[in-house]
Amino acid sequence: MSEPSAEEVRKAVRRNYGGIARSGSQECGCAAEACCGEAGDSTAGEASFAIGYSLEALSSVPEGSNMGLGCGNPVAIASLKAGETVLDLGSGGGFDCFLAAEAVGADGTVIGVDATPEMVCKARRLAAENGFENVEFRLGEIENLPVADNIVDVIISNCVINLSPEKARVFEEAFRVLKPGGRVAISDVVATAELPVEVRDDLSLYTGCIAGASLIDDLEAMLKRAGFVSVEIEPKDESKAFIREWAPGMNVEDFVVSAIIEADKPSQ
Repeated sequence: MSEPSAEEVRKAVRRNYGGIARSGSQECGCAAEACCGEAGDSTAGEASFAIGYSLEALSSVPEGSNMGLGCGNPVAIASLKAGETVLDLGSGGGFDCFLAAEAVGADGTVIGVDATPEMVCKARRLAAENGFENVEFRLGEIENLPVADNIVDVIISNCVINLSPEKARVFEEAFRVLKPGGRVAISDVVATAELPVEVRDDLSLYTGCIAGASLIDDLEAMLKRAGFVSVEIEPKDESKAFIREWAPGMNVEDFVVSAIIEADKPSQ
């Protein structure tokens, strides 16, 4: 077994998450199928509650948008304000976008970008069926965002950037689309130690949000090279409890944890 190529990773991610969107199944944390019981909204809700979503938030989104695929709650850390433009990297079924839409109100705008056609289709349908007029979903790669320069106030993302084989490019694109003074508020998986070869080379662990995790120092360096300032990466040791269930018996919690990632684009 050798480390998968960037193209192999992209194809595997689209195949995996496209299957989740088509089946309507809810997982319990990223794409860790092995840890889940019977699929259903209750399973996704329990998983999302465990990673930081309130019961009020869970009950406010369209049914089917929450598939339990995250590792934190970026909306809670983004301090969204009425009228802001928000961009969600890897928006999936639209769960975080719908929460953000409520926070920014009718004068705000939320853009979700996802590389999986099935997810975008599902999110668009849910938005239309539930009257979310300030949300739009675009098909595209987070390494090449279909978003104009300098128009976004806040970028959120939930356990998606780790799936990219070109993370430095993701941060460069994030910097490009943010307005001066804009900010990122991301929940993602980070590596606290070098991943074992058998983990790093396992494509299923890549699509399961484990093998693609970067070391904290490397992520900080990427953000700063992209131009960001006030970079803060805060590992959440309590996340080991649910990450352990993503790959039972493999001790992956010894190498990766969920983290809050925040940074600002300079105001000028």
